[in-house]
Amino acid sequence: MAISHNNILKDGSDKPVQERLLDAAEELFCEHGFEGASIRDIAASADCNIASVNYYFGGKEKLYTEVWRRHLIQMRNARIGGIQEVMSQNGGNPSLEDLLRSFADAMLGPLVDENKTRRLMKLMAREMIDQRLPTNMFVEEIVTPTMTAMQGALTKVCPGLEGTKVPMVVFSIAGQLVQLIHIKAMFEQLDGVEMPKFDLTEAVNHIVTFSAAGIRAYAEEKTE
Repeated sequence: MAISHNNILKDGSDKPVQERLLDAAEELFCEHGFEGASIRDIAASADCNIASVNYYFGGKEKLYTEVWRRHLIQMRNARIGGIQEVMSQNGGNPSLEDLLRSFADAMLGPLVDENKTRRLMKLMAREMIDQRLPTNMFVEEIVTPTMTAMQGALTKVCPGLEGTKVPMVVFSIAGQLVQLIHIKAMFEQLDGVEMPKFDLTEAVNHIVTFSAAGIRAYAEEKTE
């Protein structure tokens, strides 16, 4: 029997049903994991009928995937949008530092929000323990599109850089920024422990300056 669109809604909320389900599912997946978050609990938290999960997402597995996809699309769009924006500045000839800082801001932007960071880190931890996502999802949704955009931008702002070197350059920068997030989280958890002051802006500036110098040296390196 087909499910009536009107039967799924249980309240008068203006927020779309899909968004309510995604929000509720994300919270419950973070707190209880995939197995611990039942469809019944997700639907109740979203103030929807149980049938709404199948109606909109085709089951809990696909709902879990869409919770992740929402994060990945936001991150991908922010990174590619940042690259496109900076490449349109200064007559289409931004500095290498401008490109790297834009990439850093776009990559860190969604993660510096404490609530988003906490949820995303929990989701990541859950996924590492109990893998549920398609194995190629991260590559298709975020790695390949970002790599393609960054490769074109790096080649333009640093024309001496060989195309074969670009992937490792991007991975290096991304790795530094990911590690920066972990360090930030570690410092925030230390209570009563005397540690050097951690300044995110200063750390990003260091990564940009350090990486730009390394990339220029890399580009000037003679191939034997």
